[in-house]
Amino acid sequence: MELGKLLVAVLSLALVFGAVRSFDFTEEDLASEERLWDLYERWRSQHRVSRDLDEKRQRFNVFKMNVQYIHRVNKMDRPYKLKLNKFGDLTSHEFRCSYSSNIKHFRMLRGSRGCTSFMYEKASNLPPSVDWRRNGAVTGVKDQGRCGSCWAFSAVVAVEGINKIKTNELVSLSEQELVDCEKDNEGCNGGLMENAFEFIKKTRGLTAEWIYPYRARDGNCDSAKMNSPVVMIDGHENVPINNEYALKKAVAHQPVSVAIDAGGSDLQFYSEGVFNGHCGTELDHGVAVVGYGTTLDGTKYWIVKNSWGPEWGEHGYIRMQRMVGAEEGLCGIAMEASYPIKLSSNNPQREPFKDEL
Repeated sequence: MELGKLLVAVLSLALVFGAVRSFDFTEEDLASEERLWDLYERWRSQHRVSRDLDEKRQRFNVFKMNVQYIHRVNKMDRPYKLKLNKFGDLTSHEFRCSYSSNIKHFRMLRGSRGCTSFMYEKASNLPPSVDWRRNGAVTGVKDQGRCGSCWAFSAVVAVEGINKIKTNELVSLSEQELVDCEKDNEGCNGGLMENAFEFIKKTRGLTAEWIYPYRARDGNCDSAKMNSPVVMIDGHENVPINNEYALKKAVAHQPVSVAIDAGGSDLQFYSEGVFNGHCGTELDHGVAVVGYGTTLDGTKYWIVKNSWGPEWGEHGYIRMQRMVGAEEGLCGIAMEASYPIKLSSNNPQREPFKDEL
């Protein structure tokens, strides 16, 4: 295996199987300002958060409110839990501004979704549960950083998945190529997943992550790296809007890109369980549904891959309740779903990249 591909494989395994340390606290840590300040210092040390003294004082007040909120929610009888993670001293507004893609805004600018066919319309006898991770069709969890590039990560999950299904080869693909080169979207300022699919189709493929690595910032398009595609697709289709059963049909066959409303502290600090908390339909975050299932008590859920790193949620994933009674699904998950089409098993033929020689 080439050195670059080997490094990506090792990193992916580390992200999937590596132990993720949680940052726990007790009621005693909340007993006084002094104990809370000590908790904040320990949290900063673990997450390597650097603040000057004035900013530390301001951030401490935000941190304190977040810790108290997490503690309060976890004492409630909810099917999910929260934890203090790396977003501990950010307000909900700051968090949304730093990590969101404002997908609903882009949809308003670009107009309504294009009309496409839906190849899974007549699908029936769907399996009771699906997890594309178990089929080796999902790479390790990645981290978009403080860049609103979630749309690129969402699209890449879907393309990586269909490529594995069609070719039996799992390749970690380049989000940075989409951020730098896909001009219908706006890089770290956000975008739409279907634009990413069309870009990949028109440019005859997307290159590998190890060739065009992620930098978590906008950059100039590197045409030399872009001209080394390793995976191609033939287009995309949109899942019928506001139809969770149609979404289930699609996910039964491949990972699917979706948009959700990720605002609010419960998603910011989600740790484990089936999420059924409060959220709206102001779509602002691109993620990917990589499976579905049902808990022992009968609660139906989606398996959603996020791009906030493996220390968030269930090792980078969230289980979101499905079939909630609202046509748009929880957090609008059924409003903006799409997936790439790959008709053939052939990927682009190219000359070896210099680092492979």
